[in-house]
Amino acid sequence: MRAATRHNQQTAAAGAAPYDAAMTTSAIAKPSNAHLIDGPAGALEVALDHAPAPVQPVVAVVSHPLPTEGGTMHNKVVTMTARALRELGIDTVRFNFRGTGASGGTFDEGIGETDDLSAVAQWARAQRPDAQLWLAGFSFGAYVTLRATEQLQPAFVLAIAPPVGRSWDFSTLVLPTCPWLVIQGEADEIVSPHAVFEWIGTLQTPPELVRMPDTSHFFHRKLMDLRGAIKHGVRPFLPDAGRRHA
Repeated sequence: MRAATRHNQQTAAAGAAPYDAAMTTSAIAKPSNAHLIDGPAGALEVALDHAPAPVQPVVAVVSHPLPTEGGTMHNKVVTMTARALRELGIDTVRFNFRGTGASGGTFDEGIGETDDLSAVAQWARAQRPDAQLWLAGFSFGAYVTLRATEQLQPAFVLAIAPPVGRSWDFSTLVLPTCPWLVIQGEADEIVSPHAVFEWIGTLQTPPELVRMPDTSHFFHRKLMDLRGAIKHGVRPFLPDAGRRHA
């Protein structure tokens, strides 16, 4: 079974940057809705952002890129992902992995970070016991998200630029049984698009795939296109069957 593919036809020059660096923008202030919750290696810093009405019965946890290269919950791709989901009526939870921001602990190569995600997901479910749990992640956060799906059993998964072919083993992952979506820039200078597409081609039940031409790892000059790709790709899987338009 081959993955369904959509193409974003707009183009722009792609920039280069170190892996998962240039993650934040000075214009993004720390949220006033931040909380500290108990985590497996100490406190975890989380931010719950409510969607405007009408609200979907969904809460989405969004995981950030590699902490050792500057990735935090204030990353511009993470915040745009959360914004796009909120515009569809989905409450979102962003958080800092262990050792990042106000979160305790130290970096653990994705293993402990999976436990962090599980703790945040449990907290999110407690805030919205009426809601489906969705998981989303960018780059390293996409790997952690996929690593956590077997345990958390979300209703939907969004993986943006999953770092296939880098330091983490995708061959051992138990992949989602729920609907899932991968968004990958075709000019990604950090994660090999070919490796991502080849990996997806080996999967028995592949995700829906959105390929974004002329798009770098950090979606330079393409953040609004990413917003549109997320909203278009996610809308059919909303509990109201996508009847809400944004």
